Amino acid sequence: MSKQPRKQRKAMYTAPLHKRHNSMSVALSEELKEEYERRSIPVRKGDVVEILRGDFKNEEGTVEKIDLKNYRVMVDGASIQKPDGNKLYQPIHPSNLVIVDLYLDDEKRNIALNRKV
Repeated sequence: MSKQPRKQRKAMYTAPLHKRHNSMSVALSEELKEEYERRSIPVRKGDVVEILRGDFKNEEGTVEKIDLKNYRVMVDGASIQKPDGNKLYQPIHPSNLVIVDLYLDDEKRNIALNRKV
């Protein structure tokens, strides 16, 4: 793998969706780090996250949608109400989030969490 920034950027912009999923990893909170003995995990719909940066700093909310194409996460706590009644989610980069509570209904995710790397 190249160290050149232009090739790093190109690899990120042209990555297939299954590789983009891994780069959408979000840091775990201190309690979850101790419990699962890992630093981060790919974010999933249903996870409860805390926002660390931006206009919605220190807000907690549930992940409603993940945009793999643009590397963004839509959080329920980071939304505004439009005049017509619709919710408009503020897209947030995964590096600005911390997972507070994991969504563990998926069996494959439980296996991946408990696997020793």
